[in-house]
Amino acid sequence: MSPADKAFSDWNLDSAVADAISSKGWKNPTEIQVQSIPVARQGRDVVGQARTGSGKTAAFGIPIIEAASPSGEPQAIILCPTRELAVQVAEELTWLKGDSGLSIQTVYGGTDIEKQAKELQSGSDIIVGTPGRINDHLKRRSLNLSATKYLVLDETDRMLDMGFTPQIEMILKFVPKDHQTLLFSATLPNNILRISER
Repeated sequence: MSPADKAFSDWNLDSAVADAISSKGWKNPTEIQVQSIPVARQGRDVVGQARTGSGKTAAFGIPIIEAASPSGEPQAIILCPTRELAVQVAEELTWLKGDSGLSIQTVYGGTDIEKQAKELQSGSDIIVGTPGRINDHLKRRSLNLSATKYLVLDETDRMLDMGFTPQIEMILKFVPKDHQTLLFSATLPNNILRISER
């Protein structure tokens, strides 16, 4: 089915998300959204090939926002290669969540780690950050991922090019084994497919 034949209204989305999407004037999902959203909503892992600007943030954001609840425990962790991308992803998720009451926090280097730790301890439902700084918080125990059900690797090829493989491997040790993985990358070389298998 081509994206032109599909409308967001066909999916019977959670009302907070549906209202946010219609207030933005979005009617038809993009190709990556058509391919990913139904699969992710069924709780299955997704490996998606998508460039920046193809609508991939909503492709992983919509299923996560629908499934998360405002508990103050991190239920989803979204890893991005740079702080700029982390901020961009968090901004998009913030309007997508509408009035669902979810709290979204960004975690990246170059900012005061103590202040970040305090914010994390006050409770967050969705964490968007860079692998290095997320690892720092895991080591300091200012971040607990024991309730995490969703792990997103965004722009995975760039993260691996930037040498984040050891940090990603380390983060995986803190996430419960039965989590759902959503991996997005502009290219899908073998090293990415190996990480996705793990």
